[in-house]
Amino acid sequence: MSLYGKYIGILFKSQMQYRTSFWLLAFGQFLVPFTVFAGLYFMFERFGQIKGWSFHEVALCFSIIHMAFAISECFARGFDSFSSLVSNGDFDRLLVRPRGTVLQVLGSKFEFTRVGRLLQSVIILSWAISRLSIDWTVLKIITLLLMIASGVFIFTGIFMLAAAMCFWTVQGLEIANIFTDGGREMAQYPLNIYQKWVKRFFTFIIPFGCVNYLPLLYLLDKAPGNHLPYMLAPLSGILFIIPCLLVWRFGVRHYRSTGS
Repeated sequence: MSLYGKYIGILFKSQMQYRTSFWLLAFGQFLVPFTVFAGLYFMFERFGQIKGWSFHEVALCFSIIHMAFAISECFARGFDSFSSLVSNGDFDRLLVRPRGTVLQVLGSKFEFTRVGRLLQSVIILSWAISRLSIDWTVLKIITLLLMIASGVFIFTGIFMLAAAMCFWTVQGLEIANIFTDGGREMAQYPLNIYQKWVKRFFTFIIPFGCVNYLPLLYLLDKAPGNHLPYMLAPLSGILFIIPCLLVWRFGVRHYRSTGS
């Protein structure tokens, strides 16, 4: 963790060498998700509700998934741009260093400009919570924090899986964006508005439903029966990182240098 902190400090200082560019990019990241949120607002202005979900409930769902995506993009960006390390042959240097490849790839790139997107999500989250009559308890606060952490782990895991494919394809595959950008757009709504196969896939394969939909039912007192499974659902998202790490390790063991 000390080494990881040094990675963060070095890359933050390097990005702050061009402060105007940094703050303009951060401001752009702050504004872009508002266009998506504006579309959400106008849709609810027209229809009022979606399958029993109000605008403020969906806004809570929206803010959590976008907050998780912003944090993951900031700290796991090294995996998202990993294909350049493989194609240029720079990954070979990471293999001979006395530290794990996961730590080194994580520390190879940070996108601190995502603080703009994160700030926007915090504002929407605070506003949505203020509009909803949720009876907050310690368990509900812990569940909310687990939801955000779960989303971070899922997006990081997807970035890691996409990066692992580069060991065989050299270049990154655009299909990974279906599960990162597409997953973010899908998970900003409660999962029960989609067809059954979509709900099953994004609950049992890529557990976005365990980030937003299931624990959200508990937060809003809509969970039927025993509340414990709904409270603990975000743990499934955190555990999602384990098979992703195993795939990564498998890819590293079978990596053959590009010879660049």
